[in-house]
Amino acid sequence: MTDTARIFRDSAADRAHRAKWWTSRIAIYGVLILWAFICLFPIYWTVTTSFKLAPDVMKGNMVPWWDYTPRWKGWQSLGLSPDAIFQTSTVREEFLKRFLNSLVTSVTSSGLAVALGSLAAYGLSRFSYRFGFMKNSDISFFFLSQMILPPVVLALPFLVLYKSLALLDTRVGLILLYTLMVLPIVIWIMRDQFAGIPVELEEAALVDGLGIWGAFFQIVLPIALPGMVAAFILSLVLTWNEYFFAALLTSTDAKTLPVMVASQTGSQGINWWSMAALSSAAILPLVLVAVFLEKYIIKGMAAGAVK
Repeated sequence: MTDTARIFRDSAADRAHRAKWWTSRIAIYGVLILWAFICLFPIYWTVTTSFKLAPDVMKGNMVPWWDYTPRWKGWQSLGLSPDAIFQTSTVREEFLKRFLNSLVTSVTSSGLAVALGSLAAYGLSRFSYRFGFMKNSDISFFFLSQMILPPVVLALPFLVLYKSLALLDTRVGLILLYTLMVLPIVIWIMRDQFAGIPVELEEAALVDGLGIWGAFFQIVLPIALPGMVAAFILSLVLTWNEYFFAALLTSTDAKTLPVMVASQTGSQGINWWSMAALSSAAILPLVLVAVFLEKYIIKGMAAGAVK
């Protein structure tokens, strides 16, 4: 084979390789862009609906300044529009109260779940237990299996229990329930996180003079921090969006944002613009949390904390 033919063959193979590489990249990024569009479209629809009037909602107009002219109708109904923000508004006060209820209950219950779940997960990953026929793996699965129960099965027992304990329509009642609700998944996530940390690090810390708690807080905890943040964010999302028990166990004082969003109905039908404005305001805190804690989420996922 001549040098010219060899060069021609190599260049043809190189072109085919580059074409294959670009085709695969275009296909991959095309699928990712499509999936991002599917995931972000409900948020886009919600935010734009909060600036629509009733005819725009019914016609299905989608593109601002093209299909319709944005108005502050939805935000005005909450007292959050520019012309109403500095005026007295009972609706805005109600919204802020529900927002505070959601913030306090979700953050507190998520923090408690991560603290308690991390301790339980550390014990399951470092020590051997036996409870009857159940070993560590069985105990871990037992915790996770509690999430299989549908909430409606627990409705009546919790209603009776909370009535007897005077916890109905209280933040404390929701915090305790939400902590119990997300605790199993925190234990499952953190067990895998702690299992990935070598025991030799703790043994070396004990040799250097640290106690068991000292080794846990100074050695293990900093390494497991990304997984804990990932577990906290997941718990925060689950508790922030919880509706069933909030609607069942609260009436006035401890009502949360999801319950307020669902109440935007009247004799004339659903108040779409107000519901969209409420939903947009409810989405914003979670978006901010995800943006500021993104590096911890990625580290937690890369370390195998979220499976």
